[in-house]
Amino acid sequence: MISFPKDVGGAHERSKSHLRHTPLEHSPYLSNLIDGDVYLKLDNIQKTGSFKFRGAISKMTALTDEQKSKGVVTASTGNHGAACSLAMSILGIKGKIVVPENVHKNKVENILNLGGEVEYFGNDCINAEERAQEISNTTGATYISPYNDSDIICGQGTMGVEIWNDLATVDSVIISVGGGGLISGVGGYLKSMNENVSMVGVSPQNSCVMYESLKAGVQLDLPSEDTLSDGTAGGVEMGSITFELCQNIIDDFVLISEDEIADGIRMGLEKHHQLIEGAAGAAIAGFMKQKDKLNGQTVVIVMCGGNISSEVLKSIL
Repeated sequence: MISFPKDVGGAHERSKSHLRHTPLEHSPYLSNLIDGDVYLKLDNIQKTGSFKFRGAISKMTALTDEQKSKGVVTASTGNHGAACSLAMSILGIKGKIVVPENVHKNKVENILNLGGEVEYFGNDCINAEERAQEISNTTGATYISPYNDSDIICGQGTMGVEIWNDLATVDSVIISVGGGGLISGVGGYLKSMNENVSMVGVSPQNSCVMYESLKAGVQLDLPSEDTLSDGTAGGVEMGSITFELCQNIIDDFVLISEDEIADGIRMGLEKHHQLIEGAAGAAIAGFMKQKDKLNGQTVVIVMCGGNISSEVLKSIL
């Protein structure tokens, strides 16, 4: 199991020369709604436009020379794949990214532009993950899970290190949840520094596998519908270490509609001049739904990514 904060601190030390320390931007508009202080953690301007680069560079800098020589393989709806592509390019590691057939075109283009090799397989991130694991088993390449890996989770936790160093007075952090790697890493680190920090998870009603699993007290294999929050969409790998971490770390969980996600994206653009994708819009929507519970607090809302296609953006403006 992960040792917080030591393991996250180690990931931060070996990764920080490659990472962009993203700012916390104060939001007067959102702060006024709760008579408190609200900050946006702008990981939409992290390298590759997503927090996923934190996990990818953490994992790949932790590989042995022999593992690096055999290459890597991963699966992704886009952001994790782009992050792995850049990390591979920086470290000179060969690899392949398996993506579902329904992945957004702009995210695949991003992967390819960063030098990654793409293979299409299945209609869900779980199908793509199974295919990537098959490739790993037959070739000896290291499989890099989008979330079910301690080095990945600790890499995502480097965001928690930055939040703590910049704003140790934080009361609550709001994070969109798919596989649970980001909220596990950030929440695990922050709670190790101050157990009273509250972690709020947000998922779309159309794809809320972790939410339903936590509610049931056991991992569930459930279908997902299309959602604007494509970065959090799909199933959760059975046996994922993030399930138990989320059980221990998430204090509150909010489900939101597609209209609420669209409102969140528009709010990011109009009130904060930030181009954000659906998963980040979902976090803003989660804040709006929870704002009465957050009165007077110091709150961080994580803008986890900014990779939104022009078609999707036009459809909601």
